[in-house]
Amino acid sequence: MSASTNQPKNSLPLTNDELRLMNAYWRAANYLSVGQIYLKDNPLLERGLTLDDVKPRLLGHWGTTPGLNFLYVHWNRIIKARDLNLLYIIGPGHGGPGLVANSYLEGSYTEVYPHIERNSDGIKRLFRQFSWPYGIPSHVAPETPGSIHEGGELGYSLVHAYGAAFDNPDLVVACVVGDGEAETGPLATSWHGNKFLNPATDGAVLPILHLNGYKIANPTVLARIPQAELEALMRGYGYEPYTLEGHEPEEMHQKAAATFDKIFDRIAEIQHAARVKGVKERPAWPMLILRTPKGWTGPKVVDGKPVEDTWRSHQVPFSELREKPDHLRLLEEWMRGYKPEELFDAKGRLREEIAALAPKGRLRMGMSPHANGGMLLKPLTVPNFRNFAVPVEATKRGALEVESTRVLGRLLDKVLEANKEEKHFRIFGPDETASNRLGDLIPGAKKAWMAEELPVDENLSPAGRVMEVLSEHMCQGWLEGYLLTGRHGFFSC
Repeated sequence: MSASTNQPKNSLPLTNDELRLMNAYWRAANYLSVGQIYLKDNPLLERGLTLDDVKPRLLGHWGTTPGLNFLYVHWNRIIKARDLNLLYIIGPGHGGPGLVANSYLEGSYTEVYPHIERNSDGIKRLFRQFSWPYGIPSHVAPETPGSIHEGGELGYSLVHAYGAAFDNPDLVVACVVGDGEAETGPLATSWHGNKFLNPATDGAVLPILHLNGYKIANPTVLARIPQAELEALMRGYGYEPYTLEGHEPEEMHQKAAATFDKIFDRIAEIQHAARVKGVKERPAWPMLILRTPKGWTGPKVVDGKPVEDTWRSHQVPFSELREKPDHLRLLEEWMRGYKPEELFDAKGRLREEIAALAPKGRLRMGMSPHANGGMLLKPLTVPNFRNFAVPVEATKRGALEVESTRVLGRLLDKVLEANKEEKHFRIFGPDETASNRLGDLIPGAKKAWMAEELPVDENLSPAGRVMEVLSEHMCQGWLEGYLLTGRHGFFSC
C-alpha cells in the first residue's frame, strides 16, 4: 500500500509554526529560482518590473525545479532532526536554479563565492550570472556547492548515488530520478544497484521517482501507467515503494513530513538489523514515488493555454516579454505571489527565523564533505610495481609465457590487501575481471553480491570489493560516484 493511503487522516507531524516556516523557505527557493531565469536587476521587486530588469535572452528550466526545492527543505528538516549526513543528487539537471537557490539560502554559496553576498546586491549577482556568458550554466554543474552530478548527464543519477554510498556507512544519498530520465537505458539498469548495497557496511540510497508527468513536449511513460503497475514495477526491482502525491502546499508539507519520517525510520531499521542483529538477507529498501504538478506554483494559464501541470512549463513558461506587455505583468504577479517582502529583510537577507531551518556547518548539503570528495581523500597505498617485474634473462628470451594483465591482477590484489582497512578502493568491470586475466585478485577480494547464491557460485560475498554487472554504463557510473566522494577505483572492460 502506498504511504499516502497509509497515512492516518489526523497525522500532522508539523506544528503550525514549523509548517509556516517550511513553506516560507520553499517560497524563497522558488522565488530565487524564477529570478535566476528571468531577472538581471530589481531582484527583490522594490519597484515595478520593467523590460530593463529582464534578461534579453531567457534560458533555463522551471518545470522540475519547485519539486526539487520542496524536497530540499524537507531534507533540511530530516538532517537536523536526525543529525544525518545527506547527499542530494538530482537527475533532472534542469533543476539547476533550484540547487543554486538552496545552497545560497543555507549560506554555502556565499562561503564558496564570497562576491555573491547575502543581501540584495548578492541576489542581483546571483540572478545575473545564471545562464550568462562568464557566469554559470543553467544545469546543475560542478561549480554548484553540494553537487557531484552534472546536470546534463541524463540517466546517471541513481548509479552515481550507489557509487557514493558504497563504503560510506554513515551517508544517506537522496537521489531524484526524473520521469523523463527514467526512460533512458542507463537509469533503467541502475535500479538494480540495490542488489550490491550492503546495509552492514555501505550507506543508504533513497531513490525518488519524480513524476511530474512530462518531458519537453510529451507525457512520460511512468506517469501514464496505472499506480498499481508502477508500484509492482518497483517491488519487482526489490524496493518498498511509498507514494506522496498532491498539489496543495500545506497539505503536501504535512504528508511529506509524515512520509519521510516513516522512510528514514525504515532505513534506520534496516541498518540496525544488519549492523547490530547480524541479519544477512537483502532488504527491500524504501523508494518514493513523488507526484507533483510540473511547474508547481507557476503560472496556471498563459495566452489562454494551460501551463502549470503541462509540458509547457518544462522550460521558460513564457518568454515574449518584449512582444507581449501582458507577459511582463504576468511575471511580476507570479514573483510577487511568493511575497518576497515576507522572506527577505530590508537589506535583502533571508529573515533569521526562516534561515534557522537550514542545518549548520558541514551538515548543510552544499557543504557536505562527501560532495567535495577531495576533503575526504586519503592516499592509496600502492606496492612498488618493480616487485612484480617479470624476470627475463638476456640469453633466454621467449622462454617464458607471460600475460601482462595477469601480472597486473597480482599487483591489484596487493593494492586491495594494502588498503583493506581503509576500505577506499574497489574494482569495477562488466563481468570481465577474470576473462581479462585479472583473476588473481578475485579470491582475496571477492565479488560484491547481495542477491541469491547457489552452490555452483564462486567468490561471491556481501563484502566483496569487485563490482561486476554487465552494464558498462553502470560500472562506469558506480566508479564516478565512488571517486567523486573521495575514494579510489580501477575500471576495466
